[in-house]
Amino acid sequence: MKVRGRSRDDKFVFECEDGERILFAGLRSGLSLPYECATGTCGTCKARVREPATIKDMWPEAPGNAYLKRERGEFLMCQACALADCEIAVPAKMEAGPTRELPAKSTRGKIGNVRLFTHDVIAFDVATDDPIDFDAGQFVVLTVPEVEGGRAYSMVNFERGTRCLQFVVKKKPDGKFSDWLFGGNVDGTEAEIYGPLGRAVFAPEEQKNLLCIAGGSGVAGMMSILARGCQEGYFETRKGNLFFGVRTMKDAFFLEELSSFVSAYPDNLNVTIALSDEEVAPGDEPCGGTLDFATGFVHLVASERMAGQYDNLIAFLAGPPPMVDGAIRTLIVEARLPADHIRYDKFS
Repeated sequence: MKVRGRSRDDKFVFECEDGERILFAGLRSGLSLPYECATGTCGTCKARVREPATIKDMWPEAPGNAYLKRERGEFLMCQACALADCEIAVPAKMEAGPTRELPAKSTRGKIGNVRLFTHDVIAFDVATDDPIDFDAGQFVVLTVPEVEGGRAYSMVNFERGTRCLQFVVKKKPDGKFSDWLFGGNVDGTEAEIYGPLGRAVFAPEEQKNLLCIAGGSGVAGMMSILARGCQEGYFETRKGNLFFGVRTMKDAFFLEELSSFVSAYPDNLNVTIALSDEEVAPGDEPCGGTLDFATGFVHLVASERMAGQYDNLIAFLAGPPPMVDGAIRTLIVEARLPADHIRYDKFS
């Protein structure tokens, strides 16, 4: 099917395969269609269709539908398939030419190596049928038969042409995918994978100092960023600071892995674990003193410890929306970072 459309600044046309999401078809064609979560949650990819009968909503219960005005023909591009040639309007600016991103594609894989990190954080791998290239900080959309709708998760690892994607997920109230994961017996489940997606990408060629602020499972993409930085010797000449926020010490994870990153580049790489609900007594810090510990909300701890150190810097943010919003305010008001130096992807 042919999809013809217009945005605020251009016109475009692309082919959409039978059953293919309109957003995914447009991205596959090299268009910079607007999106954030790509899972029907945030509503960023909404568009209008001239003839509603030419598309099909594949997930009518998607949370992002709450942001739509159906009477105006609005729909979510990430959840709609074309039933025939159609005309759409995208109420945002976009580039008509190819993007700089790695091309997203669909593949399949099997879930395995499921392990519990804390009482409400679980990790798992997906062995993919095809090799996948992605940039550190990106995510994919995972879909399994047992749960309606896809879910966006950032990769923990970094490797070009990998056949293993590693993820970490926090259990959420009424979170159907996390409930399914924690329910057990998920090893061997086949999953559909679409990606890579996301623009909160670490690009070593930019040669900037790095500031990463993460809460809970939002640390996943930061692990990928630090992994790539260490693999390429980035922290031999550039500074890196990660602030990782959890409630208490029992909620912390990846401490050994983070300690190994710091041990490789002790002069330029620093990791601070911010505990919002408790203090760590001097001498009780794990990992032999390679990691720093602080008490308070992670974005406030980062603000205090980074004061005066924002020169030549790019910031990456991930975690609960209140944390991300607080960090953005700090980086704009106190650090005076330009908008394109603050990178994050909205998953909710």
